[in-house]
Amino acid sequence: MGAVMFQGTGSDVGKSVLVAGLCRAFSNRGLRVRPFKPQNMSNNAAVTADGGEIGRAQATQALAARVAPEVDMNPVLLKPQGDRTSQLVVHGRVRGVLQAANWRRGREGLMPEVLASFSRSMAQADVVVVEGAGSAAEVNLRAGDIANMGFARAAGVPVVLVGDIDRGGVIASLSGTRVVLDPADAALVAGFLVNKFRGDPALFADGLTAIASHTGWRSFGVVPWLAEAARLPSEDAVVLQKAGPRGSGGRIVVACPVTRHIANFDDLDPWRLEPEVELVMVPPGTPIPAEAALVVLPGSKATIADLRFVREQGWDIDLAAHRRRGGAILGLCGGYQMLGRAVADPQGIEGTAETVAGLGLLDVETVLGGTKALVQVAGQARGAPFQGYEMHMGLTTGPDAVRPVARYDDGRVDGATSEDGLVAGSYVHGLFGLAAQRRAWLDVAGDGPDHAASVDAALDAIAARLEAHLDIDALLTLSRRADDHRGE
Repeated sequence: MGAVMFQGTGSDVGKSVLVAGLCRAFSNRGLRVRPFKPQNMSNNAAVTADGGEIGRAQATQALAARVAPEVDMNPVLLKPQGDRTSQLVVHGRVRGVLQAANWRRGREGLMPEVLASFSRSMAQADVVVVEGAGSAAEVNLRAGDIANMGFARAAGVPVVLVGDIDRGGVIASLSGTRVVLDPADAALVAGFLVNKFRGDPALFADGLTAIASHTGWRSFGVVPWLAEAARLPSEDAVVLQKAGPRGSGGRIVVACPVTRHIANFDDLDPWRLEPEVELVMVPPGTPIPAEAALVVLPGSKATIADLRFVREQGWDIDLAAHRRRGGAILGLCGGYQMLGRAVADPQGIEGTAETVAGLGLLDVETVLGGTKALVQVAGQARGAPFQGYEMHMGLTTGPDAVRPVARYDDGRVDGATSEDGLVAGSYVHGLFGLAAQRRAWLDVAGDGPDHAASVDAALDAIAARLEAHLDIDALLTLSRRADDHRGE
């Protein structure tokens, strides 16, 4: 058994993709592999077979490792619901809502639970590939840390530091991280790798020499820009903030307003596989395109706050006009709740106990509360098969629910449809993953690939690139050090 941890010089340096690619590369060598992230912060989550939830990236990494997602792969998940509050999920179950100050004080108590998950993962694997969070250089957050060096020290796991050359300053960021690390933390760093290099990696040979000279660490290689990473599900909304201008390819436009607390926006990713569809992620301050055939109101970690945000942006007016023109609207999870007549929060789950008016496009009402639904589902919707999962709190009822969107294989039904058939809502995440389901929503010519098959092919391609550009044998040898240092 062994483990190796990948930490970054900053956020969004590509750790999640690298861990996924290495999980696939190690699996291709016949090894039993498990991904692991001690602490994650994301509103894009996945449901495990036992009804728990973990970060979306860890579910993708599990797919890369060719194993089913498990709650032990991401024992602590923080789901932001405001600028300073987050829902705390431990071992796949909601444990409460935290203020930022409370988290700083309380995270130390979670270390035993993180280590217990790690121990169980180690027992099932030849190698565990661990992903850190944020930056290893955030020494102001080091006390009580469970996500980066705090975990590495407690678990005795060797660390490889990842720097992002695409953002610039990679020599300084890697060398500077060495300067600010506590000596005992720095002793766990076995080396570094440079990620997102555009061009011939051999051209950075002098840069590797400079970093090694400043840090005393060895290089494990230079990873080229991985275009295939764009086909993997994203869990960080930063990809939406960085989205470029609209393309001009598809004759059919699917539009999704980007709300402030958008969650599980990877539900829209499968539309990118359709050559005749242009997926438009509509940023704040921008109207919903009038030419859209389908508008998808996405999930949300704070339904009532995002409902107000929709109105602030004038998207409620756009949606009403879209319906008058005969356009289709689908709300997913929180978006489904917003489409109804009212959303009630009698227990103050999202902050203040209140009831607010919904968009009134569906004749249903939602009451937030109760046990959180966390279940994988499959069935038929619009006459086509689907596979997905539910992840929500609250009950939605009303006259339009007599026309459900989906019927599960176990006979249960989900969702609601307006009398004119133009507006629908569903609690199913991952609804568009199968090509037949996408074609059921839009008359798209041809047989598009299933999303899961596209992701799997991307993982194979990324693994092949990492085999070519990283010292995989050395990383596997390094992972064996975890056993040597555990318990120190």
